[in-house]
Amino acid sequence: MIEEARRKAAVMADRKEIFMDMKSQNYDSIRLSTYRTACKLRFIQKKCNLHLVDVWNMIEAFRDNGLNTLDLRTEISVARLETILTCIYQQLNKRLPTTHQISVQQNTSLLLNLTLAAHHSDAQGRLTVFSLKVMLSVLCGGKLLDKLRYLFSQISDSHGAMEMSKFDHFLREALKLPSAVFEGPSFGYMDHFARSCFPQQKKVMLNMFLDTLMSDPPPQCLIWLPLLHRLAKVENVHHPVSCSFCRSDGMMGFRYRCQQCFSYQLCQDCFWRGHASGNHSNLHEMKEHSSWKSPAKKLGRAISKSLGCVPSREPAHPVYPEYPEKPLNLANIVQPTLAAAQRMNEEHALIAAYVNRLQSSPRGPESPSRSDEEHKLIARYASRLATDPGHTSQRPADFSYDTNKQQRELILQLENKNREILQEIQRLRSEHEQVCQPSPERVQQNPTLLAELRQLRQRKDELEQRMSSLQESRRELMVQLEGLMKLLKAQAAGSSPSHASPRSVPVPMRSPSSGSTPIHAGHAPTHGHQDSLAGVGGDVQQAFSQGPRRNLRNDLLVAADSITNTMSSLTMGQKKKRDCYRTEKTEVNLKFGWHCHVLPHHGNPQ
Repeated sequence: MIEEARRKAAVMADRKEIFMDMKSQNYDSIRLSTYRTACKLRFIQKKCNLHLVDVWNMIEAFRDNGLNTLDLRTEISVARLETILTCIYQQLNKRLPTTHQISVQQNTSLLLNLTLAAHHSDAQGRLTVFSLKVMLSVLCGGKLLDKLRYLFSQISDSHGAMEMSKFDHFLREALKLPSAVFEGPSFGYMDHFARSCFPQQKKVMLNMFLDTLMSDPPPQCLIWLPLLHRLAKVENVHHPVSCSFCRSDGMMGFRYRCQQCFSYQLCQDCFWRGHASGNHSNLHEMKEHSSWKSPAKKLGRAISKSLGCVPSREPAHPVYPEYPEKPLNLANIVQPTLAAAQRMNEEHALIAAYVNRLQSSPRGPESPSRSDEEHKLIARYASRLATDPGHTSQRPADFSYDTNKQQRELILQLENKNREILQEIQRLRSEHEQVCQPSPERVQQNPTLLAELRQLRQRKDELEQRMSSLQESRRELMVQLEGLMKLLKAQAAGSSPSHASPRSVPVPMRSPSSGSTPIHAGHAPTHGHQDSLAGVGGDVQQAFSQGPRRNLRNDLLVAADSITNTMSSLTMGQKKKRDCYRTEKTEVNLKFGWHCHVLPHHGNPQ
């Protein structure tokens, strides 16, 4: 009695400590009951370190403690409950690094007290298997989809259809958690909740169950459950914008944007506690954001969505088969009988005794007496096996030798097929590498590449011949221009300079468009270019000796300008000479009184 009183006192002290710590977080100031309930349950989850235990690890702990073989209505004692919780935290410490180990005893005590407080256990302190599974499945970590799938397996029949009575039991147990954190008035259990979740469906399968509980919004009685998982996801999400009320530099967690006020945003603390400023009111519609997207990303997603590149809405969950898989048939597995187990234990004990005697014996390992003892022991063991009826029995029909032989042959065929597939993969990989890195040998073996190379060489020879013919034509043209310039200079030198004006024969000038550039020592013409100018005079050679990169068209234009200037100077000289002759003849006629008619000039004066 005294120990029982001490245990109850310790339970009450731990329970009071949990609720005092939760009260210090000031969750009661949150005006919305849904957020208030989710925040309190999240605090309990982290306080007991259940957020570190995944739902699959929790299911494994249920199986390790034999809860999957018990009926859901079976009651569990406090001692067994403590053993189960201790096993859960011990397995958790094995998965955690050594620097992040948790106190198994402390967490077990906290969770035990919370479980007893949530389920209002009777004087004997007992609760059912189903109650424990629902509570730990809801409070542990993991995805909401996986939790709902596991809970559906507990409330469905063998055909995969949900039983409404079990779903009602699930709601009764799940809603004990909000009541345990003093949110019973908002989320207390009522009889019509089960039918209100599925008002028109007579047969509820897994996909319909998931669609209903994961819809937006979910059923009103379980609206806190998806919010609890959203809280866990956004705890470390940062929004690089300032709150319109508290003017903080950034927001952590949820971000709420007003749908009526322009660019009015609140952090989760200000929104939960009903803070508002300016023209904003708490009656305005607010949109909850769990992530931050830059304006550029928003614009790109809007454009992609308008063009149909992004699906409008992704499915909430994958589609699962309606009917559960059939369990494995384990009837063919032969369990060892009690007599066989006893016989094996006796044989192991006999062999262990003989080994100990051999180790403690001072005789050598090759002594005759030891060999005799071994022979006696082997003979005794063989006689026992021969007289044992358990070893003389035939094999079961289901595990015949032919079946095992067929299985071994099938395994051998699969291994050979796998080996062939691996060899084929290696061959294809080597061929791909050879294709990506062509070698000269491969080029020689490819007739297409050889034909292309032959055409390229032929084209190269044609271009070289064309270039040689152009060079020869260019040289002949320059020789002709040089001869023409010599002829023009000879005619200009043969004319009489005495009657010409000083400006009658202008000096031929190069056109400014020629842009002649002095030839430096480092940019001298090549030997081939000098050969092409062989036999050409100085003027033409000077015009065409500006380097191998000089344009032929510009050189021809320079030569044409020089010819034009020379012809113009000769024409002007002839005209001035003719005018001077006419003037002198007129003066002589006037002086001597000759009145002869001067005929038009058609050529050179005689």
